[in-house]
Amino acid sequence: MKESEARDLIVEMARSMFERRLTFGSSGNISVKIDGGWLMTPTGSSLGRLDPARLSKLDEKGTLISGDAPTKESFLHLAMYRERAGAGAVVHLHSTHSVAVSCLEGINHDDVLPPITAYYVMRVGKLPLIPYYAPGDKTLGEAVGQYAAKHAAVLLANHGPVVSGSSLSAAVDAIEELEETARLYLLLHGRPTRYLNPAQVADLKRRFP
Repeated sequence: MKESEARDLIVEMARSMFERRLTFGSSGNISVKIDGGWLMTPTGSSLGRLDPARLSKLDEKGTLISGDAPTKESFLHLAMYRERAGAGAVVHLHSTHSVAVSCLEGINHDDVLPPITAYYVMRVGKLPLIPYYAPGDKTLGEAVGQYAAKHAAVLLANHGPVVSGSSLSAAVDAIEELEETARLYLLLHGRPTRYLNPAQVADLKRRFP
């Protein structure tokens, strides 16, 4: 994908998520891998009002080479890229239902959401919870990096999801599936629920590795 196309796609996808209330105000950030580095959404920007010409362009060392200053959570994106060689994009949102689940007591920190649907298993899989860190704390990047080698998606406690994908479309599909599954989980919470069983999960992983 050409850089100009990547810029336009970031703006298009960001606006779509903002208009569907998957992110609010100036929260959330997106990055896409390009030749020689990355494009990222700028710090303090609204995903609903991005200018493709002002997106942050970083080199392979994560140094800004053009555009506005990158999101202050750029270290989360770079941690995912370091551990996931096939990652072409990373999306981080403060989406309502995912954040709500991240605040619950008694959830399984190794795998936060149960296998409610086949598409959640296929697009997200196992979702670990990262302990709470204050916004901008660089230690959070190290914590994310520890999980990223084995997990394409993580959930930050009292904060929100970070999801990588082979492309921006794949990352957006996955984070939207995560948010919808979190919504279903909260709707079903406290009710007798039939989740996919281990054999069904294993079958999906064989069919859709």
